[in-house]
Amino acid sequence: MKKFKITGLLALLVLFLVECQKSAVFPEDQYDERLSAGVATVFDATSKAFGAAFPTLSTYDEYVHEKGDQVFSQTFVTAPAPIHSGLGPLFNNTSCESCHHNDGIGLPTAGDNRSSLLMRISLPGADEHGGPVAVPGYGLQVQDKAAYGKQPEAKVNLAYTYQSYSFDDGEEYNLRTPVYTLSNLYTPISGSYLLSPRLAPPMIGLGLLEAVPESQIVAYADPNDANGDGIKGVANYVWDVTTKSIQLGRFGWKANTASIITQVATAFNQDMGLTSKILPVENSYGQAQDDGMKDDPELPDSTLNAVKFYAQTLSVPARRNVTDATVKRGQQLFMLAKCGTCHRQTLTTGINVAFPAVSNQVIHPYSDLLVHNMGAGLADNRPDFKADGQSWRTAPLWGLGLYEKVNNPGYYLHDGRARTLVEAIMWHGGEAEQSKVYYAHLSKADRDAVLKFLYSL
Repeated sequence: MKKFKITGLLALLVLFLVECQKSAVFPEDQYDERLSAGVATVFDATSKAFGAAFPTLSTYDEYVHEKGDQVFSQTFVTAPAPIHSGLGPLFNNTSCESCHHNDGIGLPTAGDNRSSLLMRISLPGADEHGGPVAVPGYGLQVQDKAAYGKQPEAKVNLAYTYQSYSFDDGEEYNLRTPVYTLSNLYTPISGSYLLSPRLAPPMIGLGLLEAVPESQIVAYADPNDANGDGIKGVANYVWDVTTKSIQLGRFGWKANTASIITQVATAFNQDMGLTSKILPVENSYGQAQDDGMKDDPELPDSTLNAVKFYAQTLSVPARRNVTDATVKRGQQLFMLAKCGTCHRQTLTTGINVAFPAVSNQVIHPYSDLLVHNMGAGLADNRPDFKADGQSWRTAPLWGLGLYEKVNNPGYYLHDGRARTLVEAIMWHGGEAEQSKVYYAHLSKADRDAVLKFLYSL
């Protein structure tokens, strides 16, 4: 398998070395900035840095994680088949890993086998739970692939326009603006509809983000800008199909998913056409492509839960070069630009007696897990519960400096339009407009310092 494992006495040795490193490197405050995920941090800066399990898992938990990894990597096929059956009849890809390459960011292309760009679709308005309104005959996601003899729902077309800009000192940068359209619709859509592209995000640290208490996240929200700093932040409360209740959204580019198990079940159902106990209805139900097979649910609970546990227990790479003077200067400028108001450095997980691996950890995801208005430039104009058409969740920045190594190249933002960190910064608007302007007016040396800091994450 592609993962390495740290077991038994070796895991204890890792923890011992971490404790030694704290006092050896940072004797004044006993704080080691390299430990992005507390005891769930791994010291790996290779192309496989996003694929390591928590170092502290028990032997049995390692076994479950490995089983989940096998399913995550497995290519599914259409029924009937003796194993790995149930794909489609409508789907976007054939495996989890085909979108989350090396457990990292996806590839922003449409239509090919390694494409990681999904297209959400809905009608204007809100459903009975306050979420997007499904399009008759299409649901909430466009499936652009189909089993043999079936017709995909549509073809997703992607084109870019390019514009050159320059900083005060003359250094140039380019921004590319994506334009998305649908063609070859299998059946017409009556009236207007809303589209929103979503690039497969990195898998690291999900279990830790799920373990942050709701009260801590909500405390950072400032929907009415009570402190007058121009930065609001809204907690997105969403309908969770697993619990059949309204829950705090934590995952997805608009924080529209409440839990890892719901995220996993939804990905299987929408991306691959595989049903489970949580989502037992085919994504093609009621459509011409429905195969009418009575094999639902297609995923056993054990398989679904193994993939959920796998996603829950992927660790986070340690930061690098944290004592470098330029990195420290970049971190200061990052905070002076008020980037840290949304990209919050530190969160603390709650106490979880049932799963100590995520319990009571000081973590550094550089996110508040809230949704913020990012301006018209990044708008999809498609509301998703309390996230309006210009709002996106603050993307966690941990692991950011390894995107290029893990995914070669790396892409940034919700649809991968940004090819560099400079482009990603300069796309910021709305509540982040002042931060972008601050960065844009820095000297070349200071802009490079900010980038060097970001590459240390």
